[in-house]
Amino acid sequence: MLVDSHCHLDMIADHQDLDEVVARARRAGVQTMVTISTTLSGWDRVKEIAETYDNVWCSVGVHPHEAGPEGQSAPDKLIELAQHPRVVGIGESGLDYHYDNSPRQAQAESFRTHIVAARETGLPLIVHAREADEDTATILREGYDQGPFPCVMHCFSSGVGLAEAALDLGFYISMSGIATFKKAEEIREVARMVPEHRLLVETDAPYLAPTPRRGKPNEPSYVSYTADSLCETLGLTRAELERRTTDNFFRLFSRAERPADAA
Repeated sequence: MLVDSHCHLDMIADHQDLDEVVARARRAGVQTMVTISTTLSGWDRVKEIAETYDNVWCSVGVHPHEAGPEGQSAPDKLIELAQHPRVVGIGESGLDYHYDNSPRQAQAESFRTHIVAARETGLPLIVHAREADEDTATILREGYDQGPFPCVMHCFSSGVGLAEAALDLGFYISMSGIATFKKAEEIREVARMVPEHRLLVETDAPYLAPTPRRGKPNEPSYVSYTADSLCETLGLTRAELERRTTDNFFRLFSRAERPADAA
């Protein structure tokens, strides 16, 4: 089986029949998915999707794009919502200096708050980092110095330096369809750096569809293309890649239940 460790089913549902999307994922061997929160104002919809499908889990958090209007300065609300049994992670949170849709100070404050929530709940922090490698590494190190927390660098698209910083802290790294792009050799270099017990795969659907679906809306079933690309990059069989990334997922996202037929 494969796990899509990061997708946005609430956004996909705006344009597609979600029952069909989930069914296609199952047929492609994607037996578990995590639908990711980007706002607290929209979290009820994310939660309801996770409640509807037995193979879908969710997170709770505020994307850095939304840190201006919805950024969190205290962890209480995140911790409260994380008590829901379908919640398996905190985020996504982090820094995005490419668009700067929210003030950088607000992004940093909310990011630090999510770190506290991850530490307090024991749920993994899901980190978004774009063109903010140095500040992301600094905040993660400072947060970890105050007490350890589990973490995954989602949809990794940063440089080797941030990858090294994350791996030094014991964090996981998740590869998306970017790893299939012809010009993404640095991302494939990072994939080769990741210890076998800390690699995950994802789609970030509906964004970043992998080759050969590039330019089309992404969906969880397409994580299979990323898996095939990583097999070539890492010299693994498909069975080895599936076993490795699935075991890693359930180790990190420990609240998620492994399907009985994939134990």
